[in-house]
Amino acid sequence: MAASALSQTQRYAAGALLALALRQAQTHQTVPLGSHGLDDEPHPEADAAAEPDARDLWTHDSRGLLRPVLRFLEIDPKAWVGVEKTAASSNPKHHIGAFLRKIFEEEDDDEKARSERSDQELALAKAVDAMAMGLDSDVGPAPEHLRPESRRSGGAAGDDAGSASAARARNHRKMAVLYMLLSACVADVNMAEDGVGSPRVRKGYDARHRVALRLLATWLDVRWNKMEAVEIMVACSAMAAAKEEERSREECSPRSRWENWKRGGLIGAAALTGGTLMAISGGLAAPAIAAGFSALVPTLHTLVPLIGASGFAAIATAAGHTAGSVAVAASFGAAGAGLTGSKMAIRIGNVKEFEFKTIGENHNQGRLAVGILVSGFAFTTEDFSKPWEGWKTNLERYILQWESKHIIAVSTAIQDWLASRVALELMREGAMQTVLSGVISAFAWPATLVSAAEFIDSKFTVAIDRADKAGRMLADVLLNGSQGSRPVTLIGFSLGARVVFKCLQELAQSGNNEGIVERAVLIGAPISVRGELWEPARKMVAGRFVNVYSTSDWVLGVTFRASLFTQGLAGIQAVGVPGVENVDVTDLVVGHSSYLSLVQQILDQLELNTYYPVFYPCTPRSK
Repeated sequence: MAASALSQTQRYAAGALLALALRQAQTHQTVPLGSHGLDDEPHPEADAAAEPDARDLWTHDSRGLLRPVLRFLEIDPKAWVGVEKTAASSNPKHHIGAFLRKIFEEEDDDEKARSERSDQELALAKAVDAMAMGLDSDVGPAPEHLRPESRRSGGAAGDDAGSASAARARNHRKMAVLYMLLSACVADVNMAEDGVGSPRVRKGYDARHRVALRLLATWLDVRWNKMEAVEIMVACSAMAAAKEEERSREECSPRSRWENWKRGGLIGAAALTGGTLMAISGGLAAPAIAAGFSALVPTLHTLVPLIGASGFAAIATAAGHTAGSVAVAASFGAAGAGLTGSKMAIRIGNVKEFEFKTIGENHNQGRLAVGILVSGFAFTTEDFSKPWEGWKTNLERYILQWESKHIIAVSTAIQDWLASRVALELMREGAMQTVLSGVISAFAWPATLVSAAEFIDSKFTVAIDRADKAGRMLADVLLNGSQGSRPVTLIGFSLGARVVFKCLQELAQSGNNEGIVERAVLIGAPISVRGELWEPARKMVAGRFVNVYSTSDWVLGVTFRASLFTQGLAGIQAVGVPGVENVDVTDLVVGHSSYLSLVQQILDQLELNTYYPVFYPCTPRSK
C-alpha cells in the first residue's frame, strides 16, 4: 500500500501503534498476556519489567526496529523521539485507543481524493479476502478484552458502528494499514543517508516485527490468516519488483529507486539484498495466490508504480501455473530452497545425520514465516514426519531428521523394557509414580528399577549428547540464514524439544541474535528445570514460549534420572521462569510414546496463531 494513500496523521498513528505493539510484545516476554486484559491493573511483575535499561528496549534507536519504519512512513524525524517515549509508557491502553481513532478518522480531502483512496483500499481488501479464503485457519477471533477497537469507551468503532458501509470502510482501512506497516518492516531503509538513526541490525523480516504485527492485528480484530495473506502479497510484490528492478537498474539512480520504493509502498529486491537475485523454478502454484493477484490487476497497480499493471498481471499468471519461473530476493528466502538445499560444512562432534525435509504444501508460495519441527522419539524414520503431517498451519514447514539411528535405538529400548514382566510388576506396585512424586531419591529406587534404568541409560546418554550437538548445529543453520530472512517457529517433542532448547541456548551465547525465532514449543522435554539457562533462551524467542508437560510421564523420569532428575524436569512439571507458558497435558498423555500420536492435537489446542496464551499458567495469579 502506498504510504501516500494515508494522510500524514494516519501514517503517524500507524507508526505509533507499531511502536506500542513492539514495546508491549517485549513486556509480554516476561509477563505473558493471558487473562490479564488491557483494563486490568498492571501485574506487579509487569512493573518490574517496565523499567529496563533504555538501550534494551526494542523501540530504542540502537535496535534498528522502529526508526527505519518511521522513515519509510515519511514521518517527520522531529517526531520520532516522541513516538519512542510514548511506546515506553507503562500504561499504553489510552494511547492505543487514541491512535486507533486517528487511523479511522477521515481527512478533510476533496471528494475525488476520498473516492480514489476508498477505491484503492477496497481493491486491496478484496485481494486479501480472496487470498485468505484459500489459506488454512486454526484461529478464532480474539477475546473481547484483548480488542481495544471494540471497547465501549475506547474503541475506534464508536460513533458510526451502526453504519454497515462505515464498518466496511474501516475494515478496508485496516488492511491498508497492515499492508503498509509490513512493507515498512521489511524494507531496507537507508538510515545513513540523512544520519537520522541506526540502520537495521537484521535484514528482511524480523521476528519481533512479526510478533508486534500479530498483536496489532489483535487490537484491530483482524484474523491472522488475513495478515498471512498480506505477507504473501508483499512477498510476491517483491518478486515482481525484483524483475522490474533488474530490467531498469541501468536507467535509474539509487536516489530515484528509493523514491519509487517510498511511492510504491513495498519492498524492492535491492532493498532486501543489495540487488542479489536468485531464479526459482516452479512458480507459485497456489490457486489462492492467483485469485488474490488477479483481483489486484485492475486497480492496485496505481498504488505501486514500480511494478505497473503488467507486473501484477504477470504475478497472477505465474501464480496459477507450476511451470512459471519467479525471481525472488535470495536473502529474503520467500521461495524457500535454502534449508533443504544446504549441506552442513562443519559437523559437530559425532553427529552423522542432520537433514531438513519439506513437509506440507506451503513451499515456493511466498510464505514469510518458517516452521522447523523436530521429533525426538521414534520407532521408524517415518516417525520424524508423521506426527506433524496433520497440523494445519500456513508456515513453510520443514522437519529435521537427526541421528535417527540413536533415537530409534533408545525409543525401542524403552518400549521393550515397558513390555517386560519386571516393568509390568513395578507399574502394578506403583513404583513409577513413587519416583515421580519425589518421595524417594534416585539412590533409593527399587533395585529392579535401577537395573532397568541402567539398561536404557547408555543409549539415552548417547542420545542426549547428540541432541545437544544437533541443537548447536541448528543454531548455526539459523545464524547462516539458510531459512531466509524470515521468522522461525521451533517445535520439538521428547529429545527433539532438547534440540530446540539447546539451539536457543546457543543463539543466546553467540551474541545479539534476537529477532530470528518467533515462537518455541517444547513438548515432553528432557531438560533440567534448575540446571539450564532458561532466561537467556527465553529472550531469544520474540513471541510465545510454551512448555508442555505431563506429571505422569514416569518414562521420562526414569530414563533421565540421577542428578538432573533431582533438579526437576521440564517434561514432567512446570518451569518457573517468567514468560514461559506451562501447559499441563496429563489428562491426554498416557505415556511418553503418546506424544507420537498427540502432537497435532496438542498444537491445535495451543492455537499458536493467537497472540495471547490459550492455556493459562498452571498456577493462577493471586489477586
